Amino acid sequence: MRVAGRSPGTVPPRRPNIEPGRVSAMSEVAISMTPPPVPKELERPPLVLNQRSLGWISDHIAGIAEGKAPVWWWLAFIPSFLMFLVLVAMLAYQISTGVGVWGNHHPTMWGWDIINFVWWIGIGHAGTLISAILFLLRQRWRTAVNRAAEAMTIFAVMCAGIYPAVHVGRVWFDWFLFPIPNSNGIWPQFRSPLMWDVFAVSTYFTVSVLFWYMGLIPDLAVMRDRARTKLRQILYGFFALGWTGANRHWTNYEKAYLILAGLSTPLVLSVHSIVSLDFAVSQLPGWHTTIFPPYFVAGAIFSGFGMVLTLLIPLRKLCHLEDIITMRHIDVMCKVTLATGSIVGYAYGMEFFIAWYSGSPFERFAFMNRALGPYWWGYWLMLFCNVAVPQLFWFRSVRQNLWLVFILSILVNIGMWFERFVIIVISLHREFLPANWGYYMPTWVDVATFLGTFGLFFTMFLLFMRFLPMIAISEVKGVTPQADPHHPLGGAKPHGGGHG
Repeated sequence: MRVAGRSPGTVPPRRPNIEPGRVSAMSEVAISMTPPPVPKELERPPLVLNQRSLGWISDHIAGIAEGKAPVWWWLAFIPSFLMFLVLVAMLAYQISTGVGVWGNHHPTMWGWDIINFVWWIGIGHAGTLISAILFLLRQRWRTAVNRAAEAMTIFAVMCAGIYPAVHVGRVWFDWFLFPIPNSNGIWPQFRSPLMWDVFAVSTYFTVSVLFWYMGLIPDLAVMRDRARTKLRQILYGFFALGWTGANRHWTNYEKAYLILAGLSTPLVLSVHSIVSLDFAVSQLPGWHTTIFPPYFVAGAIFSGFGMVLTLLIPLRKLCHLEDIITMRHIDVMCKVTLATGSIVGYAYGMEFFIAWYSGSPFERFAFMNRALGPYWWGYWLMLFCNVAVPQLFWFRSVRQNLWLVFILSILVNIGMWFERFVIIVISLHREFLPANWGYYMPTWVDVATFLGTFGLFFTMFLLFMRFLPMIAISEVKGVTPQADPHHPLGGAKPHGGGHG
């Protein structure tokens, strides 16, 4: 008799003779080998919510730069651009008149110019940390925030660079800061920390731009392929450098990105360390301390993450990015802010201990003058914003409240500005001779110039998000379940059956 589905003359396969008891035992072994489910408390929410498809990610992120500018963008851009014009006017007035239009006077020969320079440099540190160090540590949550943080770094360094260039007075001699051979035989004083600043900040800016641009290349190709006008297609195509997504392109890209991450990582530590040496190498009480480099680096990362939160929380809502910049991202950045804020608070305490332990009456007076002198309000406001405020991030309910996080992030930036005010102005306004004591007050030019740098910063950031993807499309796709070969959505077969 012929059996359906079997060729004539074939012998049916022999079924193994397994006892019913052994079958049940083998089933129990298989069940016992199945890993237990992860407890709900330990489950991490996905980095992209609602199982969004790869196409949705491209459409949503690229659509921000492709569509018509929304009303809120114009409401933010116009005031920012007007403030930028104020900056241009103030710089023209200062250069044509002289640095006397600032509030600097003896003994406070450094004022808002250096305060704002150090503050803006610190703002940019979170971008390099997120992009470079967290990339090397394989922190996957960075992918949704690294592009905006890198752009923030570049624009913050641009704002910072204005002050040292202008505060020299004769800006047309700025080129003397660089080791360029000249007929006058003038050479930079390499023993000066101000000279170190020139090379540290210029290197930091150059590497940050290269790192930012390198990460943009795959997304520029996406924008090129989606472009609806010839001009956009040409411009995006030119800067995409012929990217096609070929295997060789991805291999070279990942190597270059890794090299730039390795080059950027020391800059996170070195740049603000060198900025701190502007003060630490002097003999002035309140400045002459070896704790400044790590103290400044922690403070820079602290203020940088504060600014990242300040920018991304409103943009998350306005651009409808809740599925990409999730509450998990906000939570992690709050924890980093808490950690660095605690380090800064420890540094404040150690400063007083060092002043007491030194036995120097001048050092002790400098720190007592901070807390009890004419600028006592600045010192205690600094302590409140930089020490007390971040401690609220211990509570998960605070980290999950976006309004609270937004307000606290602004207070962090205010506190870090006052930290630089305390270090610079309070240390200078009372020197060794009481007859030379003075009270520093900024002029309207100081205030208008500082507000103008905000105009430059926000103008550049708004233009960036208007014409370029503000989130790394290719990197966000890489952390989705579809990109994970061990996930069912990525092709893995259930019950450990291998990959599809």
